[in-house]
Amino acid sequence: MVASQALHAAEVPLPIEPVEMPEEDLRWCSVTLNEVLERGSRLEASVFDIEGKHAREVLKRCKWAILHITGENGLATSFYPTRFKRILVDNSEYPLILPSQIQEINPTPKGYLSSLCDTDFDLLKAKTGQILLTRSGTIGNCSLVGETLHGKTLSDDIIRITCKNEEDTGYLYAFVRTKIGNALIRTNEYGAVVSHIEPEHLESVPIPDPPPVLKKRIHDLVIRSYALRDESNALLEKAEKLLYDALNLPPLSNLRPRYFDKTTDLRNYVVKLIGFSGRLDASYHVPIVDSIKRCLKQAAAEITTIGDHRISKRVILPGRFTRVYVQEGQGVPFFGGKQLYELDPGNKKYLSIAKHGDRIKRDLKLAQNMVLITRSGTIGKVALVPEHWENWIANEHIIRVEPATLDIAGYLYVFLASEYGRELIIRFTYGSVVDEIDDLHVSQVPVPLLNDAALQARINSLALEANVKRSEAYRAEQKAIRITNEEVIHASQE
Repeated sequence: MVASQALHAAEVPLPIEPVEMPEEDLRWCSVTLNEVLERGSRLEASVFDIEGKHAREVLKRCKWAILHITGENGLATSFYPTRFKRILVDNSEYPLILPSQIQEINPTPKGYLSSLCDTDFDLLKAKTGQILLTRSGTIGNCSLVGETLHGKTLSDDIIRITCKNEEDTGYLYAFVRTKIGNALIRTNEYGAVVSHIEPEHLESVPIPDPPPVLKKRIHDLVIRSYALRDESNALLEKAEKLLYDALNLPPLSNLRPRYFDKTTDLRNYVVKLIGFSGRLDASYHVPIVDSIKRCLKQAAAEITTIGDHRISKRVILPGRFTRVYVQEGQGVPFFGGKQLYELDPGNKKYLSIAKHGDRIKRDLKLAQNMVLITRSGTIGKVALVPEHWENWIANEHIIRVEPATLDIAGYLYVFLASEYGRELIIRFTYGSVVDEIDDLHVSQVPVPLLNDAALQARINSLALEANVKRSEAYRAEQKAIRITNEEVIHASQE
């Protein structure tokens, strides 16, 4: 027995039969002695993963010819840049996107690479039409490069895949996003602690070759999905610019916090007793917050807070609870703060309605245009709930802000998602090991109201329009994946 799977080696090859997913909690499968020997006498259960075996059996029954993802007769070519020592700087022309970010709708750089790095930056930069695939850690996550990612500097831990025929791109992407396709990618993993795949492993990954007209249908849906994401990002960028212009806000990095004694390298500042607010932690009183407030007051009609009844109906902090998970299709989709920036949150689980029905109705389920804020671990990630998340569940580490009306929902999101809004949220952080904030803190976060009500309404409508496009993008991608499943992968031979 290895991990949570059992392994049995037979002395003679067994006839190939369809592999069924067992209903027991223990995942297991039988393998032949020949299979053990073919895999270098390895006995790790993951080498003989039941999902991978099942996926290959499904493709054997597929009515379309079988090719491979890469190789001489494959659909695509692939590579990843060689490893290099990273030199990070505060700012440069090489914004770095990490593997954990490629499924985000609009990833922001996690640092900037110095031009002194010994690497070919042209190979690192993403190019429109490339399929991105994570190759280490959590392998098999994929994305498509559109306008948002084009030109961004990507980690060398990401495999770049380019289709030989441009119109195969969307189809290959959709195939990798299916359960069958992703299982085939993951069964090529190796390594004891960190799983890895290499570009050459894609040469052994089978993929059906349906007629060009079918592949084009899928391709067009995927391209449409990513075009809608780009349009959504452009609308939010425009909304943020309007907000900054209305409040005369410079880039946050241009603000100069006022420190008490500049003759020493130690950052220090004075806080008046009246401003303590019952907090003795220095991070609550950082001067940058005072600088932000001064900027906002100079141009805003009024500074209120999220707790104001004109801004929100309520701020919800779900309590901790013992989770009861069920299989897909038997419960409500459930995800956490790590997936908050994704269009279709990965690694979703499913929460039992029978067990958690009352709690779900009371304070767990999400509603369209609700504002979500992560409250622990990485604090201050903000999202606006799109239509396709309606009635899904976010975990208790995410605070829900129920906007007072639709007339404020989008504007509130744009401000809180800005660098100014994030600073005003994280200043409430407390905790020595795990950072936390709570609903009372979120209620106190300042929110500026504009002098120009029409401009505020314009910012609000841009954000809501962007949110609608994200749901349209989700539906287009899901349709592409559904067609790939039904008309390609599970299209059996007659």
